[in-house]
Parts: sequence; structure tokens; C-alpha cells
Amino acid sequence: MVAMAPTLAENGAAIRRRHAILPQNQLINNDSKTAPVIDAVQNEPPRPTDDLDAVRLSDWMRQAVEGFAGPLEILRFAGGQSNPTYQLRTRGQRYVLRRKPPGMLLASAHAVDREFRVIHALGKTGFPVPRAFALCEDESVIGSDFYVMAMVEGRILWDGRLPDASPAERRAIYDAEIDTLAALHRVDPVAVGLGDYGRPGNYFARQLARWTRQYVESDGPRYEAMDRLIAWLPERLPADRPARIVHGDYRLDNMVLHPSEPRVLAVLDWELSTLGDPIADLTYLLMHWVTPVHERNSLAGLHIAALGIPTLEQMLARYLTATGDSLGAPLEWYLAYNLFRFAAILHGVAARGRAGNANNARAGLAQQRVGPLAAAAWVFAERLQA
Repeated sequence: MVAMAPTLAENGAAIRRRHAILPQNQLINNDSKTAPVIDAVQNEPPRPTDDLDAVRLSDWMRQAVEGFAGPLEILRFAGGQSNPTYQLRTRGQRYVLRRKPPGMLLASAHAVDREFRVIHALGKTGFPVPRAFALCEDESVIGSDFYVMAMVEGRILWDGRLPDASPAERRAIYDAEIDTLAALHRVDPVAVGLGDYGRPGNYFARQLARWTRQYVESDGPRYEAMDRLIAWLPERLPADRPARIVHGDYRLDNMVLHPSEPRVLAVLDWELSTLGDPIADLTYLLMHWVTPVHERNSLAGLHIAALGIPTLEQMLARYLTATGDSLGAPLEWYLAYNLFRFAAILHGVAARGRAGNANNARAGLAQQRVGPLAAAAWVFAERLQA
């Protein structure tokens, strides 16, 4: 247990000392030596689908969604491993529908009602989220709970290397990403009606219990590194701090950027959001600088200085300056925790895929990613112990 959080100056000194143990950026972008990416994603357009009953959904939207007027066309987005997502088109407007998937689900998973609540609350503050129109908890409409929000037109950037951008544009986009996260964590949950959005205190202990439970209860292979982390991480928990709204999956492809400017128009996919330690969100984002190179949004092994992408240390320092916050444990602990959590999530995705409940066919690839992520997490644990 960390008795006292370090000061901002102490954090900066620690970051500089640790630079030597973080992966070095030695390879150029798209270097032939880089391992192939597992589960590569392309910006696929939504496809027509007969998943939903358009007549029943239209009837509900006429009653619940302000300004709705049919006829309604329904398309399904290809991306996403968890809550199925649809584009709803009318002559005058486009909407997005997020629903719980069908089938048996893990307890507390796929809580679209929570997604709707946090988006609705944050929208009133001016934070960039889509307009939340209505929540439906009547399963007779489409077969499961769902909500409807506005579709925000802009860019979703699937490749963290930003191959189509200039170095200056890359830097501006990453600055906007970290600044938006800092803005989220400056929101007072009580002031926006979210004071009861999560349980107070012991955030990391509860998160570790949750993802350990998902890993253990999900069908699939077991990994020695995961078992070691399950024992090691709870022994070195960060000190508690005032809770903030934690997104839970904050990354570049979960936001919509302006079509031509480095400006965030909307942060998406709030399924894992809760109240908790904001440093968890921050270090989940920073994890992309150290994930195995076969991960789609890994920045490890890239010549990021030439690309114009900020270093991990620069992103961390910018956030801490914007929020006035500090780390409550060594950076290595947070990176080990987030890599473990990511591995546990993917383990659950793979299990749902085998059970036939995953949102897309890529769920089967998730299992291949668990072992390397767990091994990378244990490397950080070993470095901290050393």
C-alpha cells in the first residue's frame, strides 16, 4: 500500500528515471520487422440487417424520441465486441441505437441503462457526448434493453499511428485526446447528478475482484501470468483518492473527431464507466504506448518522434498539469493492472464468442491476444519488484 501520493515534481522526476525501462522506439512506422496486427479493424460502413423489428421500433420512437418521423431504415455497425450498435436512418436525421446482446450474460455486464445515464448527465455540462434521446427497458420492443442517441458526424480514427496525418496533425489529435480526458476528470460527479453512479472507495480492489472473477468464470484456457497477477496486484494497491467519472475504455477509436480539425466532438462507448480513480483511465490510455506490437493500437516500436506522436511521458505530464492530480503508485503498477484488465476483458469476449453471444466474428481472435497481454503485464510487475 502506498502511504502518500507523490507530488507533481516527484512524479516528473520518477517518470524521467523510468524512461529507460519503458519500451524504446527503435523501429519506423510500418517497418517490416513489426509483428502482424491481430484483429485489424477497418472503418467499415454499416450494413443492412434484419436484427430488429422496424415497425415495433418505429412505434416506440414516435412516442419516446423528440422529433422522430419515419420511415425508418436500420443498419448494423460491424465494429464492437460487446453491445450491438445500429445506425437508424430517417429522411431527416440519423440516430444510433445501442442494445444489450441476446443470450446469457455475466452479471452487471452490458448495462446500457448506465451508458444512457452518464451520457445524458455529461451532455448537460457541455462535455462532448452525443445527445441521449431515450432509454427503453421494455424487452418486448426489440428483445432487450436499448437506448437511442444522436449520431455525431465526424472521423473515427481506427489506427493510432494516424497514417493519413502529418506530424503536426498527429500531435494536435493526441493533445486533444488527453485534454478531453482531463476535462472529464474535472467534472464533479455529485454536481451533475452522478454521485451514486459507483460505490465509494476501494476502486482498484473492486476492479481487480471484478476482472479476476470474469477471468475465472469465463470458459477458456488459463495463463500462468494471469494467475501471478491475480495474486500480486492486490498486494500493492494505490492509495484511495476522490472519485471521478471514469470512462473505462478511453481510447482514440472510441471518439468522434471533427471532420477536418483536431477537435473531439463526442466520446463514445460508456459501457464500462463508473465512479473511480481517474488515474485508471489515464493509464489505460497510456497502455497503448507499451502494449505488444501485434495489438492494433500499439505505439511500441514506432519512431514516434518522427511521427509527431507525443511520448508516454509527455502525455502523462500534460494530463497531470491539466488536472493537478498525481500518481498514487508507481507507474509500472498501473500499467501492469491495465494490461491485466485488458487481458481479462478479451478472455471474456472470447468466451462469449464460443458461446455464440459475441457481437461479431472477431471475438474468436480475442483469445490469441490474452497470453501476450498477460505476459507484458507481468514484465512490469517484475520490473517494479526489481
